[in-house]
Amino acid sequence: MLKTVLMGIQILVSIFLIVVILLQKGRSAGISGVIAGGAETFFGKNKARTMEGTLEKLTTIAAVLFIILSMVLTVMMAK
Repeated sequence: MLKTVLMGIQILVSIFLIVVILLQKGRSAGISGVIAGGAETFFGKNKARTMEGTLEKLTTIAAVLFIILSMVLTVMMAK
């Protein structure tokens, strides 16, 4: 029963992770961003308050949850 519930949660987390990653903007600064040094702007300093910052936090949380659930399910399936 617990394995089934955890598998369901794993599926939901993986779908959420895919959606959050697809919603993020690409990092298209390329070489020019490296050469210019990526000057700090008002939005760069307050990145956590922007939609992009929120999506990055959600991506990190979902990825960590996905990894933890994967390890727990692997241990449970081995028994």
